[in-house]
Amino acid sequence: MILARGERGRPFGRALALGVVLAAAGQGSPEGLPAAQADDRIVLGVDRDDDDVDGRPDAEQDVVAPSTDLFELALPKGKDRTIEVRGDVARLLVDGRPFAGSVIPAGAKRVALQAVRAGRGEVKAFGRTRTIAAIDVLPIDGQGQRVDPARSHASLERTPPERLPADPYAKSTNPDAVRFVVVATREDLPPVVRVTGRAPSGAIVDRLEPLMLGAVACPDGVDASLACASTAPIRVVPDEIDRNHPTVRDRSVRAELGGAVELALISDVRKLGGLRVAGPRASPLGPLVRYRGVLRVFLVRPRPGGPPPVGGDDAGAMVLARADVAQASTLWGACGVSFGPPAETEITIVDPPRPHLVALGCDHGLPAAGGGKVRVRVDGREIAVTMEKGTAPAGAARVLATAIASAGFVARVSDNATIAAGARGSSDVLVRRKSGEPALVEPPASGPVSTDALLTACIGRVELEDGLQHFNDIDAIAGTVEERALIKALDDGDPSTIEVIVVPSFAGSGRIGESFIGADGGAVRNVLITDRAALRADRASFALAHELGHVLLDDPGHPDDFGRDTPTRLMDADAANGTAFGPRRLLVDECARALRQSGPMAAVPLLRPWPLAPLGKER
Repeated sequence: MILARGERGRPFGRALALGVVLAAAGQGSPEGLPAAQADDRIVLGVDRDDDDVDGRPDAEQDVVAPSTDLFELALPKGKDRTIEVRGDVARLLVDGRPFAGSVIPAGAKRVALQAVRAGRGEVKAFGRTRTIAAIDVLPIDGQGQRVDPARSHASLERTPPERLPADPYAKSTNPDAVRFVVVATREDLPPVVRVTGRAPSGAIVDRLEPLMLGAVACPDGVDASLACASTAPIRVVPDEIDRNHPTVRDRSVRAELGGAVELALISDVRKLGGLRVAGPRASPLGPLVRYRGVLRVFLVRPRPGGPPPVGGDDAGAMVLARADVAQASTLWGACGVSFGPPAETEITIVDPPRPHLVALGCDHGLPAAGGGKVRVRVDGREIAVTMEKGTAPAGAARVLATAIASAGFVARVSDNATIAAGARGSSDVLVRRKSGEPALVEPPASGPVSTDALLTACIGRVELEDGLQHFNDIDAIAGTVEERALIKALDDGDPSTIEVIVVPSFAGSGRIGESFIGADGGAVRNVLITDRAALRADRASFALAHELGHVLLDDPGHPDDFGRDTPTRLMDADAANGTAFGPRRLLVDECARALRQSGPMAAVPLLRPWPLAPLGKER
């Protein structure tokens, strides 16, 4: 049973057994409600949260929307419309507005009670008197500080599973876990509760029940007539791997970014209290709430008309791709970052593009020796230009683009950064028909594309049946010609979106994902490529979430490139572990860097604020 105020005890014994014992003793019921005259009691949670997300606690608002936090009183059918609320634990609402009168107006449509502080009260309504049992819930963080339900939030767990200390209610170093202190009169304090995790839609994601409470000293400011009990620190986790780890499964609950975690009596739909779920409550940038990035996903067939790169057929490929995006959002939710509802993600299954790109300078970027020609056929029409001595690849590309445009096509030049082994950067000429689709660029009917002794020219071909030719440390800043031909064909011209390209495989072995970032200064940025093996690795590697990390952090490196190997971190270079100790954790400093480099104040914002909405009313 609950210990006296000021004493500290262990959590209650087995919850179900305890409920039965208390019920038999006349002290409680298996549902966590006091048994005596349970039908005459109105049990309410103090309405501290902010269901309509207007920045004010619901219990302080002048107009309160209908909610399960309220207790609706049935309007009388007879003439007696008198009502009296005794005590100060609840206020009367008529059509959502506080009401101080004693007779309900004839035109009223809704009459409800709203708890405003813990304790006991009474309501005499329409000839019947009932007891009000108001129960308060105070979320407490690891440092023993209160978490304001209206102005703060719960955050998804960023710490691997850890054992509780001997005193489960002592301060801890876990920055995310929250314990819920339940405050009520001694006779109204429940022995067990239920914790529910919700999605932004309001749908139930998970339930943790029955959850035992242990007696604790009440926090400062709680009336001396009340008693307190606490849950163990609750971990709000993103998936069932974290949820079901044996060390923490009795105090972990799944929820989604933008959703909520709520505490209630067993078998009662009305919550006693809770918190919304958002990003870290504390960071170098202050509290992080929620941000949204936009992904454009392309599933590239190995050949025109071939099967998709994953999933067996188009329908299966779309299912796998949406699940991969959802999984990435799940992990990045620890930073308050989402990529939106998976159903809204733009996903397209495409053929590999026809050859449409001419690379001047190829990889090495040497200037023209002079006197040679660059010749290509565009949709069967041969185009030739002569290169003067000393013409750099950038100049040569513009000479060729002008000639192609004069032939009735649309030609755009894209300059690439200089690779480690290059004299200058190469430049690509991208050719499209006036209708907007890529033109077919081929070598001349005879002879090489470039006859210049130094200035090379290559036609970009995307041939995925032998794997995508990928960059290495030498040309990572620009990518290979094949990579550029693929990526630039899919470019939408919007730098604030992230392109995700899924191919059947990479050439060679060992690579399952790569990314192009802004910090490199190349023409290709905010793009990542994964393959079938990345999806097959699934939660052992979290390849999509990892590569998104390179883009959002604007950093090509890994923490273990220069420091201690920490295989629990998402950005670890080579970890592969499908357990709760695998590569899935993000540090708060990484969250802050992602917002600095890619947030609303960045030169190219990839993440935009996504304010919380009332549950079930997501925008």
